[in-house]
Formats: sequence, C-alpha cells, structure tokens
Amino acid sequence: MKASEIGLKAGKVQGRYKESKHFRLTIEDGRFQWERNADTIWQEAQLDGIYVIRTSETKDRLTAEETVRRYKSLSQVEQTFRAMKGLDVLVRPIRHRTQERVPAHIFLCMLAYYVQWHMRRALAPILFEDHELPARRRRRDPVLAAEASEAAKGKKASHRTPDGFVVHSFATLLSELSCRARITCRMISDAADPTFRRMTKPTSLQAKALELLGVFP
Repeated sequence: MKASEIGLKAGKVQGRYKESKHFRLTIEDGRFQWERNADTIWQEAQLDGIYVIRTSETKDRLTAEETVRRYKSLSQVEQTFRAMKGLDVLVRPIRHRTQERVPAHIFLCMLAYYVQWHMRRALAPILFEDHELPARRRRRDPVLAAEASEAAKGKKASHRTPDGFVVHSFATLLSELSCRARITCRMISDAADPTFRRMTKPTSLQAKALELLGVFP
C-alpha cells in the first residue's frame, strides 16, 4: 500500500480511540511501524482518576476551593441554556428578524429567565428543588460528590413538605397559581350600575406560594 493509503487507515483508528499522542507512527510506501510514546503515557498516568483545574487568578483573589466551585457552577449555565431553549422561556423561533427587534427579543427572554430564577429560589421550599443547596455549596468540600440534604430527600420520598403541602414542580405550581381569578361584580340599580373587582380567595398552597414570593396581599 502507498503511504497515503496507510495514513488514512491509521488516521481513522487514531480518530476513533483518541490516543494518537501516545504512539509514534512510521509510515512509508509499503511500510508501517508504531511504538508507544513512553513520556506521554507516563504523564497521563500521573493524572489517572483525577482532574486538574488551572486559573490565572492569584490565591488572594480566588482560593483553590472557590476555583472548583466556580468551575462546577458551569452546570447552572447549561441549565440556563436548556430553560431558554426549552418550554420555559421559548427563545426560539424568532419571527421578527430585524436589527433592533432580535436584540430586544433576546433581552426580554433573559429578563423572563431572571424573574423565573428568583421565583424558583423563593419557592424552593414547596418545589422538588433542594432549598438548602445554596448554603450547603458554601460549606461542603467542593471536590466531593454532591449529596442531597435530608429535607430534599424527605420531600422526594413523601411528596410532602414539612408543612404538609404537596410538593410541586415549577410548571405545576404555576398552573396551580393560575387558578386564581379577578372577578368584576356589577350591582343592579336604577342609577348607573356600579362595579367593583375582587380576587378569589387563595387556597392554602396559593397563599404559601404568595407568601414565599413576598406578594401576599
């Protein structure tokens, strides 16, 4: 075989297993040889089973523990993108493709997610989310695997909060809150019919949610 043909075949194998840096290849027309790269294999063995995070910040500005916490917080960024693209915010499709409207559309979607993020944090005690997680993140060893709090485990097992409320997802809780209505009442009289408005009385769950959000009337 020609050297080019051998190179294509060897390249396919290297691309499949992602181990090309650990081997030295000699390719010529009608000749193929390989040998292990002992130096790179030894360097790789020093990091087996662990990962290393490196930052340009000094220890005075960012400790090793805080560096790991910042790195792991990328999962929250990924969650944000899922919420933006999914059914929560629906950033797509963008139907008004003009130079001014597209940035405005993105801004409104980001603002909507910002409101949703604060609502989730406030409503966490009655959601399936671990409401003790933000405080636990600051105390626990950032390298060790995360564990759910006892409160979160209790909500998951019983589907009830310590107060006896049914635990909800964010979507089902919004559906529950949407059941409240503003009613316009009109009094029949000889003169101009006076009107007034009133809100339906909230259920105990709705009242708890409004209390957590700080908008209880």
